[in-house]
Amino acid sequence: MGEKMAEEDRFPNTTHEGFNVTLHTTLVVTTKLVLPTPAKPILPVQTGEQAQQEEQSSGMTIFFSLLVLAICIILVHLLIRYRLHFLPESVAVVSLGILMGAVIKIIEFKKLANWKEEEMFRPNMFFLLLLPPIIFESGYSLHKGNFFQNIGSITLFAVFGTAISAFVVGGGIYFLGQGVFCVCVFVCFILQADVISKLNMTDSFAFGSLISAVDPVATIAIFNALHVDPVLNMLVFGESILNDAVSIVLTNTAEGLTRKNMSDVSGWQTFLQALGYFLKMFFGSAALGTLTGLISALVLKHIDLRKTPSLEFGMMIIFAYLPYGLAEGISLSGIMAILFSGIVMSHYTHHNLSPVTQILMQQTLRTVAFLCETCVFAFLGLSIFSFPHKFEISFVIWCIVLVLFGRAVNIFPLSYLLNFFRDHKITPKMMFIMWFSGLRGAIPYALSLHLDLEPMEKRQLIGTTTIIIVLFTILLLGGSTMPLIRLMDIEDAKARRRNKKDVNLSKTEKMGNTIESEHLSELTEEEYEAHYIRRQDLKGFVWLDAKYLNPFFTRRLTQEDLHHGRIQMKTLTNKWYEEVRQGPSGSEDDEQELL
Repeated sequence: MGEKMAEEDRFPNTTHEGFNVTLHTTLVVTTKLVLPTPAKPILPVQTGEQAQQEEQSSGMTIFFSLLVLAICIILVHLLIRYRLHFLPESVAVVSLGILMGAVIKIIEFKKLANWKEEEMFRPNMFFLLLLPPIIFESGYSLHKGNFFQNIGSITLFAVFGTAISAFVVGGGIYFLGQGVFCVCVFVCFILQADVISKLNMTDSFAFGSLISAVDPVATIAIFNALHVDPVLNMLVFGESILNDAVSIVLTNTAEGLTRKNMSDVSGWQTFLQALGYFLKMFFGSAALGTLTGLISALVLKHIDLRKTPSLEFGMMIIFAYLPYGLAEGISLSGIMAILFSGIVMSHYTHHNLSPVTQILMQQTLRTVAFLCETCVFAFLGLSIFSFPHKFEISFVIWCIVLVLFGRAVNIFPLSYLLNFFRDHKITPKMMFIMWFSGLRGAIPYALSLHLDLEPMEKRQLIGTTTIIIVLFTILLLGGSTMPLIRLMDIEDAKARRRNKKDVNLSKTEKMGNTIESEHLSELTEEEYEAHYIRRQDLKGFVWLDAKYLNPFFTRRLTQEDLHHGRIQMKTLTNKWYEEVRQGPSGSEDDEQELL
């Protein structure tokens, strides 16, 4: 007992103080865990004068964009009316954008107005609003017969060819920046001074990827006007459709490697990581778009909205944009997803629609795609005066040389390889035209603005060089394609005699005149079976599609459905005719509900 009291005297209140200290420490930790943090607003809400200024700025931006579009539409109308068919619309719109940019610059210099913010092209607006309708319409209006007959060749050019071009351009820029000058494949000279501005490997590959996106709008218009070989037309057009998505995926791959810390990773591991990322983006996005298109076909097959075209059309618009948002939300490529969704919806979902919605869908997509393309080309011309530029003559010249060389390394070897397996051979003239038709357009321009490069001078250098290459290919290569085709005698004899009198390069006039018959499905169950299933010459996927997939995803029409569709079209036509004939003063009492 005495020892215990002595111990307590030496350590007075040890147990109680220790308990108090422990309790106090626990309370402090608990208090830190439950302390409320200041709530962050979900959206950057602005109030007062700042909100009013932002609203005014947004309103002026919308007004300026619509004004540019209106002027461009008038320009296209004048091209059609006065039969200036030798001038492609894209070239005319870009030229108009350059002229408008110069006028705005003069106005700003005279301090009459300041539209610097309104004329700036925002990359996010391009990828979220302008590019999806263009890509979806290209897939939806695709001539699937010629496309799938040449799918192997198109895929080889679009995927492997684009990768070859990206590696050639990116590798050339990197080694030239390091002072390595290649005379040929086996001979290199190490120069003491840098040939061009130095870029690291990932930045060089990102630029090589974005500049490899071809956009032969002017060339395709010339092909259609001169009636060149359909195989040549489809190879160039099909490659351009898939090539855009592949280029975007490759650029995103390079940006993903830039954001990661790759200092401790070997070159082989970096290549494997990039390959895995590309395969995930490409096939994952394609599968997502295909699945969305198939789901839309089943929904509109089993939910009959044919008697309410407005609801039917609304559902189609939702499914058209749905894969883009979902793919971007789960870190896939929305462009690749929406392209494959457009192809699948055109092949299956479109035939579950009423005739009214079929026509409405096709014309709406064409109109929206035209507006988006026109807006992009106009702002491309405006960008010459609206962005701060860094111009380096040696960098621009070498980039143009590498772009042309990369296109040649892409087209000629792959064409010779494909000729071993193709019945319809790709002739040397066709190879040269395919190489010459490698125009650059809106996607390289927008991707260059979207790159997150440091320092800012490097970003300005890439942006300026991209704009120059795009304008060089559109104005020079696009403008000289028609004389080159006629010089090389690519068009057939009948088309040549007809085209001497009238050559029409207006994409708007050609696409607005008619509706493709393949997009209007009026086959009954018996007619479909007689036309497709009983044919003995169908093989491979075409046979599988005709035998199983098409009957499963599309609704075969009965005679009653056909009768109702024709009555609906006749009723709408009569109603529209009466409204036009009566004019604004016409009575609305005699309007009848659609059957």
